[in-house]
Amino acid sequence: MGNKTISECDKDYFLFLEAGFVAVNNTDEDSALKLFMATQTLRPDNHFYKIGFGYMHMCKLELKQAEEMFESVLKADPKNEMAMSFLAICRSMMPGKVSEGEKMLEGIGKESADSDIKELVNRSRDFIDKFVKKGSKSPMDIAKPKKKEE
Repeated sequence: MGNKTISECDKDYFLFLEAGFVAVNNTDEDSALKLFMATQTLRPDNHFYKIGFGYMHMCKLELKQAEEMFESVLKADPKNEMAMSFLAICRSMMPGKVSEGEKMLEGIGKESADSDIKELVNRSRDFIDKFVKKGSKSPMDIAKPKKKEE
């Protein structure tokens, strides 16, 4: 960033944030951490960096840590649909909380006016039905090459 001031970098806040999510999706944890920390430095009162950290934990299946991040966002901003949706997804994959997560997703899907949130909820519910509740093969099992029978 050279000699840019914090206020000059703040113009790129959403770019840093989005790049953090992209880094998570590309399993680049180091870059994701740095990008989310940059957004935290730029706007410490904005909760998006916590959602980013929670998303990273969720993708690593560190569900308890993810749950804590999303809960902290909801404590400060109870109507944050993104944090609510990700919290519901986490809970739907946690033993003993699957039903709670499903109910949360159903409620969010009905109440949200945001088409992206609705799409996230629908895809999550499909995943839960296929891989969590029904006990079918995991995506990793499906991707494994079949062994040749002798």
